[in-house]
Amino acid sequence: MRMRMILPTIFGLAGFAVLMALGIWQMQRLAWKESVLAEMRAAMTAAPVALPDGPDAAAHNYLPVRASGRIGEGAIRILGSRRLVGPGYRLISAFETGGRRILLDRGFVAQARGDAPLPVQDDVTVAGNLHWPDEIDASFTPEPDLDANIWFARDVPAMARHLGTEPVLLVARDETGDTGPATPWPVDMSGIANDHLEYAITWFSLSVLWLGMTLYLLWRIRQRTV
Repeated sequence: MRMRMILPTIFGLAGFAVLMALGIWQMQRLAWKESVLAEMRAAMTAAPVALPDGPDAAAHNYLPVRASGRIGEGAIRILGSRRLVGPGYRLISAFETGGRRILLDRGFVAQARGDAPLPVQDDVTVAGNLHWPDEIDASFTPEPDLDANIWFARDVPAMARHLGTEPVLLVARDETGDTGPATPWPVDMSGIANDHLEYAITWFSLSVLWLGMTLYLLWRIRQRTV
């Protein structure tokens, strides 16, 4: 009987150990992710600073910035939707500030107002965050329809080429002055997944189930040899 139980016991304990290790690893990943999110939250909500020289994604993503200047005429329309509002567009315009020309994410406008004219707007002050959104999937994101002025993602380099600006995007959080029909849609962390706790629970649950099945198998083997 002992010989017949050795292999199932080894296999069962090995599987239980592997599943428990995966659960523990996910808990470690959860602690790491929460630390990263806390750092991002602190960076997003810090006091705004002046637009830095030569900003880049590695050093300045989410940096709070305040800038004053002139919003250029018209805007790129990024197709999307917003909860409780429905379909519409993000409006991305050229923003001239301090002798520079950058991209400004002015916010969201409902589809019914998406064709409203957007004249030049002077003496506008914007507080927001620098951002380089990762929204492009080479296999699935369609090319923008330039004739209809409909884009499907915030592709910072492509938008900068189209509007003749630096490849720098300031996402408005607050605005003063005549800023047009858009409602600011600030940078937040709602799109950043943090599912490590759910993964950990899954692995731990599977480990308990695996152990239970192993014990049941050993009980059946023992019953057959009694």
